[in-house]
Amino acid sequence: MLKTIRVQSAPFDAAAEASALTMGRRDIGALVSFVGLCRDEAGTLKALELEHYPGMAEAELARIAGEAESRWPLLGLTIVHRSGKILPGESIVLVLCASAHRQAAFSAADFVMDFLKSRAPFWKKEHRADGAPGLWVEAKDSDEAALERWRREG
Repeated sequence: MLKTIRVQSAPFDAAAEASALTMGRRDIGALVSFVGLCRDEAGTLKALELEHYPGMAEAELARIAGEAESRWPLLGLTIVHRSGKILPGESIVLVLCASAHRQAAFSAADFVMDFLKSRAPFWKKEHRADGAPGLWVEAKDSDEAALERWRREG
C-alpha cells in the first residue's frame, strides 16, 4: 500500500497528490478526497496559526493511518497537514483514501478526519481581523462525539 504522511508549512496541490497516489494503478476503484480549508469566521478571522511538535505530529498521523489500514482494505492513503500561519480560503489538511470499492474509501476518510480533528497534536491560535488578541481554539464536544461512534463500531 502506498502511504504518504507529511506536515508542511507550504500549500499543497491536491490534484498532484491524488495523481501521485493513483498513477499507473489499475487496482484502485475509488479515491475519496477531503480538503479542509481555513474559514474567515464571518470576517472576524485574519489567519489561523497551527503549531505542532515535529516528529510527534507525524507519529500520531502515522498511528491514525495505521488504524484506518487495519479497519478497511485500503490500497493507498495520503495525509498532508499544514502548519504555520494559514489565511482564510487556504487549505489546511488533505486526506486521500484509495480502495477497490467506494464504501471503504469513504469510511476510511471519515475516520481519519475525525481522529485528525481530535487526536492529532496541533494547536490552533486565531489571529483576529480587528487586531484583538487571538485565542487558542478549544476542542469541541461534537469532535469527541464523532470519535465515540468509531469506538462503538470498533
